[in-house]
Amino acid sequence: MRLDHAVLTVAESMVPHVKTLDAIHLASALHSGVEDLVIASPTSPQYAQSMTTTLCIAQEQSADRLLSTEPFALVVGMMLDQQYPMEHAFRGPAKIVDRFGSIDPVKIAATEPDAFAEQCATPPAIHRYGRSMGARVHQLATVVRDEYDGDAAQIWTTAGDTKELLRRLKALPGFGDQKARIFAALLGKQLGIQPRGWRTTIGPYAEKGSFRSVADVVDDTSLQKVRDFKKAAKAKAKAAAK
Repeated sequence: MRLDHAVLTVAESMVPHVKTLDAIHLASALHSGVEDLVIASPTSPQYAQSMTTTLCIAQEQSADRLLSTEPFALVVGMMLDQQYPMEHAFRGPAKIVDRFGSIDPVKIAATEPDAFAEQCATPPAIHRYGRSMGARVHQLATVVRDEYDGDAAQIWTTAGDTKELLRRLKALPGFGDQKARIFAALLGKQLGIQPRGWRTTIGPYAEKGSFRSVADVVDDTSLQKVRDFKKAAKAKAKAAAK
């Protein structure tokens, strides 16, 4: 689509601090009438909230601080959240920092994959399947380095709408449709990434007042409620299969 100068000027005036690419992105949305829009800028309310919110997922202060300040740590924690207790999965990024010295995806991607996986498997491992998950973290870091300029936050701050965000998340190593929807719900509920219609597009995980997933965990009480919900859901599925 060809954008005329007037539309681009309006976009730049609305968000003068954004890079030219972001202004073009906004101008395109204005031109086409798109309403589901995330403005990717360091001073946008969405980005600012994501940098100041203190998450309480790992139930461990230092691990939660890392999740709250390092976007790649949060993505890694979400990826590790499978076949392993939720809070322990989200402590994985802190364990990586303890032994590797960084959670920077660019630095991780630059390491030899097998050597990095070995570090992740060293007790206490980042996951029940430490070596294979370490390899997946390395793959994830490589994608973030190559496709998002080493900045995991760009996955959501530069997504045009929730549908695009879900497509991006599903394309990440270790993510599928369900995990993508849960993470998008986490971004919306706890970090303020809420383009128009986000709850409808994401589905049940984005429902208000629900306790379905990590998106709803804000303390130990809500963590237990999520555990209870999952337990009941498994029991229901098991009974239905008989």
